[in-house]
Amino acid sequence: MSSKSILDEYLARIDRLPTWGLSYLLLWALGIGYFATLYDAVSNLGFALPYIPFINPTQASIIVSVGLAGYIVGSIGLGITADRIGRRPVMILTFALLGIGSLGMGLATNYITLFIFRVIEGVGIGAGLNLAMVYISEFSPSMKRGKYANWIFISGWTAVGVGTVIAALIVTTYPTIGWRVIFLIPAVLSLITTAVLAVLSPESIRVLVKKGKITDVEKIVKKMEEVSMRRAKVSSLPQPRVIHYEEISSYNQLRILGEPKYLKRLISLTIFWFFIYFIQYTSTGLAPTFVKVVVGFSPIQYAEYIRFSGFAAIGATVISFILLGVVERTDRRLLTQIGGIGFLVSAYVSTYLLLHKALIVWFITYFILEFLLNPPYLAGYLMSSESFPTAARSTGFAITDGIGHLGGVIGPLLLFPLIGLVGPLLAWVVLAAPVPFAAALLWFTIPKTVGVRLEEINEGYIEKGIQKR
Repeated sequence: MSSKSILDEYLARIDRLPTWGLSYLLLWALGIGYFATLYDAVSNLGFALPYIPFINPTQASIIVSVGLAGYIVGSIGLGITADRIGRRPVMILTFALLGIGSLGMGLATNYITLFIFRVIEGVGIGAGLNLAMVYISEFSPSMKRGKYANWIFISGWTAVGVGTVIAALIVTTYPTIGWRVIFLIPAVLSLITTAVLAVLSPESIRVLVKKGKITDVEKIVKKMEEVSMRRAKVSSLPQPRVIHYEEISSYNQLRILGEPKYLKRLISLTIFWFFIYFIQYTSTGLAPTFVKVVVGFSPIQYAEYIRFSGFAAIGATVISFILLGVVERTDRRLLTQIGGIGFLVSAYVSTYLLLHKALIVWFITYFILEFLLNPPYLAGYLMSSESFPTAARSTGFAITDGIGHLGGVIGPLLLFPLIGLVGPLLAWVVLAAPVPFAAALLWFTIPKTVGVRLEEINEGYIEKGIQKR
């Protein structure tokens, strides 16, 4: 029996499982790691920068951008490596780098040290966003893939919500050392994740079959079946629905992704992420500096804005829980389209209210807008992990998310020059305007993926002598 036929049978056995088949502690560890990843990416940096005494606003913009450059290196470099040598060792390295980078930032005493460790942290963030989602997708039954991916997504967006509140309260309560504390928190969490992954995480069965380690695969899948049956309190499982998929002849990732079928997905997802990050990282990284320098908030108003920002972000956490009941019933592309429109609306409304210093109205409005701004991330991460074949899955995700992060590098560098050219309100609208159009492009390039096996979306399959794509 060929290795491809063997893999098809193991995929069918996993697909029939009624629950998650690996340790829940592993899910918790990935959730904690994802919390640290998005906490570092979204929650803490923007609040910390204005309180760091040894940097100026120009250096703050560079710290935001250089971290995103690190994301690109991490996402693409470690993503390609994960496709070549395996998910497990690269994922462990990823969270170790995230922990070391965060620790170094928390202990930094000058701009150069902060710069270096921000790059290291950025490498870990970029790869973490990629590999955690790919890993969960490959071990989940297809009908529950969105559900389990959303569990770690909830952890990440708890960082965006609750984590933002914590960061805001710490830096305003302890303005001298608070910025250090909010970098040390994700350092500890990332290193905990690293330790748990080193002990509990198995290698992806798709990778193991490719390497010919069938005995290891049988042990993993058999244990998953036993664990899942015990959790679901059933004595037997349904017969596996084996589908024989078309084999990918090349294991050269770039050659695979260059095929027209995958290239259009790669390009459209890259464009989507570019413009999402273009506005997102400009907002999360520089909005506190914007209200302090451009709007001219007083120290009391600024502290109030920081606290309101934290509590408003809880809306992101609330909607991530709501998505548990929505994500497996709603087309991913619809979620991204709604969010794309939300970004444009938010850019105008939020900026207008901040310019008029209507903080309470802004807080209520932004809390509600989070219900629109959050779903595109889960939908986009899922589509990025679902739209490429096994041999190039991490690489495809890495390229779309990694090159997409160039938007996050460029956006922060454009904000203040744009404000000088067109004024603050129009500047934010210009940064957000491309997002709904980038989301619309996905309707023409990405297939519907809800409840569909990964190989069925990508490799195509052969059933009764008829090849299907």
